[in-house]
Amino acid sequence: MFTGLIETVGTIRSVRRSSGSAALVVESDLPVEHMADGESVAVQGACLTVVRREPPRFQATAVAETLRLTTLGALRAGSRVNLERSLRLSDRLGGHLVQGHVDGTARVLEVRARADDWRVRIETPPALARFVARKGSIAVDGVSLTVAEVDAGGFEVALIPETLARTTLRDLRSGGHVNLEVDLIARYLESLMGGRFA
Repeated sequence: MFTGLIETVGTIRSVRRSSGSAALVVESDLPVEHMADGESVAVQGACLTVVRREPPRFQATAVAETLRLTTLGALRAGSRVNLERSLRLSDRLGGHLVQGHVDGTARVLEVRARADDWRVRIETPPALARFVARKGSIAVDGVSLTVAEVDAGGFEVALIPETLARTTLRDLRSGGHVNLEVDLIARYLESLMGGRFA
């Protein structure tokens, strides 16, 4: 479980592909020496497991399902990625409950940047549209954001200077793709209601 509050931005140092998976080596200022093999880290919003540590780098493996459902398959050496270690039960929940289970990818429709006032419009995948609500929560590339506006074709988020400084969202461009994770409570509510909102 995560909060969507990015701890740091790391850099992909290498991507080693094999049949059905990719081994990602990530360098960052996370305290890798205090991490454990098997620990969970969200990379661009996707929960991955640490399999090897060589401070300041760690390695995680993205399997075929993860590569298919996320943007991780497009990562290359030099790519910048949002990183967040898993939530401890004693931590304050500053963002919203994020599982690191990416629901799908979406295309960035428009980026409007005026000084530090950034608005980003993102296409809503049809299968996720019912989970996106004005003033609701959504995770974009692992970042906890509030939905500012919703229409038939997409939704809009506002990015504050702090978010731009601490995440990769400053790199967003029209036509690019992002990982989306919808609100956990909305997903469970639909399940409890027997999918009648579909």
